[in-house]
Amino acid sequence: MSARPNKKPLFLGIDTGGTYTDAVLWSETEGSQQGPSKGKVLAKAKALTTRHDLAVGISGAVDAVLQKAGSDPTAIKLVSMSTTLATNALVEGQGGRVALVMIGFSETDLARDGLKTALGTDPVGFCPGGHDVHGNAAKLDLSGLEAALPELGASVSGFAVCAYFATRNPAHELAARDLIREKTGLPVTASHELSAKLGGPRRALTTLLNARLISMIDRLVAATEGFLDARKIIAPLMVVRGDGALVSAAFARQRPIETILSGPAASLVGARHMTGLDNAIVSDIGGTTTDVAVLDKGRPRLDPEGATVGGFRTMVEAVAMRTFGLGGDSEVALEDGALNPRILLGPRRLVPLALAGMVHGEAVTSELERQLRAPNPGRMDGRLAVRTGVPDRLAAGLTGAEAKLYELIGAVPLAVDKLLMMSNAQNATLNRLVSRGLVHVAGFTPSDAAHVLGKQANWDPVAARLGAELFARKRDGRGQSIAASPEAISERVLTTLTRLSAEVILETAFAEDGLDGAATVAHALVQRAVDSHPGIARLTVALDRPVIGLGASAPLHYAGLAELVGNDCVVPEDTDVANALGAVVGQVRVSAEARVSQPQEGLFRLASGETMRDFTDEAAAIAAAEADVRAIVAKRAKDAGTDSAEIEVSTEFRVSTVEAQRMFIEAHVVAVASGRPRIAV
Repeated sequence: MSARPNKKPLFLGIDTGGTYTDAVLWSETEGSQQGPSKGKVLAKAKALTTRHDLAVGISGAVDAVLQKAGSDPTAIKLVSMSTTLATNALVEGQGGRVALVMIGFSETDLARDGLKTALGTDPVGFCPGGHDVHGNAAKLDLSGLEAALPELGASVSGFAVCAYFATRNPAHELAARDLIREKTGLPVTASHELSAKLGGPRRALTTLLNARLISMIDRLVAATEGFLDARKIIAPLMVVRGDGALVSAAFARQRPIETILSGPAASLVGARHMTGLDNAIVSDIGGTTTDVAVLDKGRPRLDPEGATVGGFRTMVEAVAMRTFGLGGDSEVALEDGALNPRILLGPRRLVPLALAGMVHGEAVTSELERQLRAPNPGRMDGRLAVRTGVPDRLAAGLTGAEAKLYELIGAVPLAVDKLLMMSNAQNATLNRLVSRGLVHVAGFTPSDAAHVLGKQANWDPVAARLGAELFARKRDGRGQSIAASPEAISERVLTTLTRLSAEVILETAFAEDGLDGAATVAHALVQRAVDSHPGIARLTVALDRPVIGLGASAPLHYAGLAELVGNDCVVPEDTDVANALGAVVGQVRVSAEARVSQPQEGLFRLASGETMRDFTDEAAAIAAAEADVRAIVAKRAKDAGTDSAEIEVSTEFRVSTVEAQRMFIEAHVVAVASGRPRIAV
């Protein structure tokens, strides 16, 4: 297709999700679509995410979107991406080997905030030093660190440095950072660069995870930059942070930990842009998970305690997002031991049989047909195993049993009933290979059910129907088949998915209201209310705000949601690419903070950035703090990718009154800069 001339600047949004990579081409100036959003989506496209080489999935989606729009790539003046890469890495325990340097801490501090668990077998060293709450220094001794650097430098991919009260005085972190860089040339993350909050062990944990992720985000950014260069797209590259703000790729490379929950945050920005709703519950259903969060007054609610990912509570400001193992590719299973067993979904993701059938053809359908010809249903029916395609070096450290099973599994799906003929104990071994990311299991999912009913048609409906037939043959507690036909079981699966979607949305709402969300939604009264159960006592439950349904399958799975949650469910036109759209319509937003304390009467100590100064006058110290944070945040905003930042400064005082006299304790000064990202000229 020949490119049409287009002099108006175009914006390219990319989202690399667990299953798909999405791309959107957006114009800020081509009028408004129907509805409240400004600008226009010119084209959108999807490609399967290629985990072993992300550039393949990115290029597939972007090339497709450019072809659909018929646009000249050189008209693109801004590229922005959201990614689940950092989140997935932390959830799956992946990342580089990192050395942690603790200054002024002891080994007992490793037991706090999950730091020891997060560290695993990575090396850690302790150095004397650190500061007190007012920034006064203990004696620093880095000789032990210097002696260990030759060996460490050869065995790790980076360093994390955390010093006691570095948020009040970072001098010792800076000294260690400079020494490590000089001797090893490796990346170093210092804790004061990531957070100004107190709590050394959790700040060390955040710093450690950041250092692990640097090489991974480096590869993603490099792959994207290489692709853009090959297409002659000369434009700034932005990345969505976990709080929904945009930052430059260079900024994200130094602070990759801040991109955890990037994808869900981008979806919230996209949801607000598409609907114009300031107050809503946003539910984003993907292949693997459903992410639920709250929009308040036009901005995502942030987690006040810091984002929790992979079981670790970090100090990263990110969307208060609840993630549930419920999606279109969720494993469909049957409740054990019940007379009328319920359909169970998730939390594990399977490769849908329809997708496996599209990719591998007869290798999948012939095995499913063989199982259907058997007179009785088998426990492993409808399950196939296939390698994920990651490099062989990632299979290092397998046990003998794991290595033997992994050797049997190849690039073509193999029926699990054949694979595990020798021993049922091998099922646990297979599950370990899946959790290592080495093997995928294909099986019956809601996506297959949708194909059976003609509500989805992008993969192979034949394999989906065979999988539904096999599942419908399973027996209930009376020994009868659980469904009369593939259509009947598929309807039950889709109804269950909508019902469980309502539950996770209500669970989030209850939790935001300060209740135990899971226990409350499971209560018999809430269950009756959701089901509109008839009775003398009629019960209802209703949200105070509408739901915005996001995700490619939201129009299908959320069609019956409104009556279950007691409020409207809005599914925007471009819901399938909300993340990619959110990546490109967002704003740069960065902050800086300073503290003024009074270590002794009449002395006011200002700690801002990497400096510390003393004043004899409170007003002068506060004025200097406000000037400092304004200057720091202006530079940070420029580094993060905007030339048009608006800056707001706020000051919070901690004072006490003694005998009617005001006593200054501390002041906390925060500057926030926000603005649209710069575009190529």
